[in-house]
Amino acid sequence: MSLQFHNQLNKKVDPFTPQVEGKVSLYTCGPTVYNYLHVGNWTAYIYWDTLVRVLQANDLRVDRVMNITDVGHLVSDADDGEDKLEKGAKREGKTAWEVAAFYTDDFLKGMKRLNLIAPTHLTKATNYIEEQLQLVRTLKEKGFTYEIDDGIYFDTAKFPTYGDFAGFDLEAQKAGARVEYNPEKRNHSDFALWKFSPAGETRDMEWDTPADLIEAGEERLGFPGWHLECSAMAMTLLGNTLDLHTGGIDHIPVHHTNEIAQSEAATGKIFANYWMHNNHLKVNGTKISKSLDNGFTLDDLEEKGYSPIEFRMFVLQSHYRSEGNFTFENLDAAKNRLRNWRNIAALRHQTHDRLRDDDEKSTDDESVSLYASSQALVEALSNDLDTPVAFAIIDEAFSKIESIDIEDIHQHALTSLLETIDDLLGLQLLETTKDISDDSKRLIIERERAREAKDWKAADHLRNQIEKNGVTVRDTAHGSIWEYSV
Repeated sequence: MSLQFHNQLNKKVDPFTPQVEGKVSLYTCGPTVYNYLHVGNWTAYIYWDTLVRVLQANDLRVDRVMNITDVGHLVSDADDGEDKLEKGAKREGKTAWEVAAFYTDDFLKGMKRLNLIAPTHLTKATNYIEEQLQLVRTLKEKGFTYEIDDGIYFDTAKFPTYGDFAGFDLEAQKAGARVEYNPEKRNHSDFALWKFSPAGETRDMEWDTPADLIEAGEERLGFPGWHLECSAMAMTLLGNTLDLHTGGIDHIPVHHTNEIAQSEAATGKIFANYWMHNNHLKVNGTKISKSLDNGFTLDDLEEKGYSPIEFRMFVLQSHYRSEGNFTFENLDAAKNRLRNWRNIAALRHQTHDRLRDDDEKSTDDESVSLYASSQALVEALSNDLDTPVAFAIIDEAFSKIESIDIEDIHQHALTSLLETIDDLLGLQLLETTKDISDDSKRLIIERERAREAKDWKAADHLRNQIEKNGVTVRDTAHGSIWEYSV
C-alpha cells in the first residue's frame, strides 16, 4: 500500500518512505501548559492521532515524541514579553510549577477523553535543561551564536537557507518590519536560544547558565527559548534526523523555521524528512480569541450536551490542510452523523438467529462490498490523511447496509468494517454500541407479538417501556429494528 503526505519541505504531496524499514520516528509539537486547551488546540492532536493510526495500519511501528512546554514560551515571537507559564502563575496566584502540573494533568485527561493514543515519549522541557544547554554549547562552538544583554541568540545570517522552509525573503521581511523588537539583535529574524532572567527579577523557573556559555564569564540565571527545547528533546530521543515532524501552520514561519536552523546548524544533517501541518480552526468564521470568548473547551462542549468523541467526529469531517469552521450547527450535524453510524453498528447485535448464516452470505455483493470498504478506507487515509473521502466511503457502505434486509447483513463483514473505522479514526463505534439488555429484547419480542395480534394499545405501551431503557424501535417489513435513543 502506498503512503503519501503533503511535505512542507517541497510544498507538495510526497510518497512517504521512513529511514528504517518498518519504523517511523515522529515528533509532534505539544501544548504550552499555562491554560485549558480550546477546540482549536485540540484539532491538531486529533489529526496527528489519526496520522499515528494510519502509519500503524500500514504496518509501521511509530516511535513518537510529544513535548510538554512548561517553560520558555514567551507571549511574543519576537523573544520579548512574559513567559506564558509565569503569566499563568500571576493570573492564578500559584507558582509556575503548580500551573504547569495542573494544566499538564488536564491535557492528559483530555487526550483520554478524545481517545488519543499516548505518545511513546511525553517529554517536559524542564526535564531536558542539560540537553538544551548542550545544544547551545554546540552552536556556540560552531560560531552560530552571539550574546546580548537579555540572552544568547542564534545568528540567522550564518544559516543561508533560513528562509527556505517558510518561503520568505529575509531582506524583504526586515524592510517591512515596523518595529525592531530588540535593537541589539544583529538581524530581525535572530531568535533567543537561552534567555537571561531580568535583573532584579526572581522567576519560578530559572537555571544557572554555564560559565562557558557566557561571554563575560559572570554568573547569570536563565531559561531556555521555546524553539530550543523541541530540537533538544527530538534529537535526544529520536536522533539527528526525524522521519516526520508535525504541528500547526502557525509554526511554519517562526517555530519550525527556527527548529530547523538550530538543529541543522548543530548537526550538519537534515532535521526532518517530512513536515506536516494542520490548518487553523475558526469559530463562526472568526479567529479564536480571548476578547471574543470563543475558545470553547471540552468541558464547555460537554456542558452544552456534546461529547469529546462527537467533537472528534466534527474535526475529522474536514481535511487537516483545510481551514475548519466550528459552529454548533456543524457540531450538531457531526453528532447526528455519529448517532446514525452507531445505530448501524448496533445492527451487528441483531443479525443472530436469522435464516441465513454468515457462511452462506459471504459471497453476496453486499458482503464483498463491506470487506472492500475496509480496504478503501485505509487507502483513502494513506493518501495524505484524506478523512473527507474516508467518511464518504463509510457513509456509502452504511447506506448499502440500510437498504438491505437485516437477515442479509454479513455480521463478520460489518464487524470487521467497524473495527477498521475504530482503529483508523478512533470513534469508538464498537465500544459505545453494546448490546441491549435481555429485558429490552423481551419487551421488543412482546411488542412484535402484540402488533401481529393487532393489539395496538399493548404495542404502544410496550414501546414506552422500551424507550425508558434508552432504546427506540423502528418497524420494517421484515420485523422490528432497535436503535439507541441517546
